[in-house]
Amino acid sequence: MDKIIIKGGKRLTGTLPISGAKNAALTLLPCALLTEEPLTLRNLPRLADIDGFQHLLNQFGVSTTIAGSRPQDFGRVMTLQTPRLTNTTAPYELVRKMRASILVLGPLLGRAGEAKVSLPGGCAIGNRPIDLHLKALEAMGAEIELAAGYVRAAAPDGGLPGGDFAFPVVSVGATENALMAAVLANGTTRLDNAAREPEIVDLCNLLVAMGARIENIGESDLTIHGVPRLHGATYRVMADRIEAGSYACAAAITGGDVMLKGANPAEMRATTHALRNAGVNVEESDAGLRVYCDGPLRAVNLSTAPYPGFATDMQAQLMALLCQADGTSVLNETIFENRYMHVPELNRMGAHIETNGRTAVVHGVDRLTGAEVMATDLRASMSLVIAGLAAEGETVVHRLYHLDRGYERLEEKLALVGADIERVGSD
Repeated sequence: MDKIIIKGGKRLTGTLPISGAKNAALTLLPCALLTEEPLTLRNLPRLADIDGFQHLLNQFGVSTTIAGSRPQDFGRVMTLQTPRLTNTTAPYELVRKMRASILVLGPLLGRAGEAKVSLPGGCAIGNRPIDLHLKALEAMGAEIELAAGYVRAAAPDGGLPGGDFAFPVVSVGATENALMAAVLANGTTRLDNAAREPEIVDLCNLLVAMGARIENIGESDLTIHGVPRLHGATYRVMADRIEAGSYACAAAITGGDVMLKGANPAEMRATTHALRNAGVNVEESDAGLRVYCDGPLRAVNLSTAPYPGFATDMQAQLMALLCQADGTSVLNETIFENRYMHVPELNRMGAHIETNGRTAVVHGVDRLTGAEVMATDLRASMSLVIAGLAAEGETVVHRLYHLDRGYERLEEKLALVGADIERVGSD
């Protein structure tokens, strides 16, 4: 198994391109199940999760072609087409590795009137039940059965009638599944307390481009008027706000000056606000975000929250940055109950972090030191890379399959701005 070796202490400077968003792409890909016509997605990141989802879609009769691009280029163009659904079962062996696989449930149900999907896997960051997915679909007229580790969903004869559902808590995935099922329903669906993440907006914009009728995009009360069919479209995946925030933390912890080309400042307000409070300079422009740090880092207190709050997917990266801040920071994780698995690894590098339930207290230290560390989940692995960039000596990060799920060619991008980083085989 590969590992990444980082020799810390290098100041990051230059321009770093931001890829298409993983979380958005995994939501846009299953839209190919909703139409017989071609769907072309541009700016699709080269990631293990994207490849895995592509293989899953192939099970249903989706053909996929990738436009020719140079290996050194970031991103790619993929065209997907489903003239006929050949299967409506998502098997355990494909679904178990990736939680986003549950997002085929809504579109299969909407188009075929039935679906059988294995209960999903993914990062072990806490309990993430799919009960809200199922309750939303039931409110739209679906019959749901759980048996032998699978979800079986069926629409009445003639298709889903549509309906109203109020989410008791905000759920991004459940909102996405409900949206994709509702666009082909026979009637109108109203979703209250729906998620407002930019990735939800990206999904709505694609569905509208395919002929869907959706009102109040970007708000928590969505109204979807079902249409008889959708057509194909060509669409560009939004920039990855979590990747951009991660590299912003990397630039700041090294006292660097990096232009994050293609980042969308409007979608990153909570992240840039936290960075500025921590003493990091952030300049917005049409080209992206310039992030530089020319003074000491400051401690901050914050809690994760659904959008437009501070994203749980940025918590680990910001924690790594705050390890070198003056003073004591307090972070509260309100989304997942098991998202501090990176703390022991950061402490191995000389950090001083204490946890109590969902609260982490980060005491800033003068320096971090290189060590061998183990990635425990996707964002935790990035926090170790960020810490390694600032640490004295050599840091070795193991279990790179986590990083490869969410960061497109990370070591190449960091090398572009001056990091001393390489990927090597384990032996």
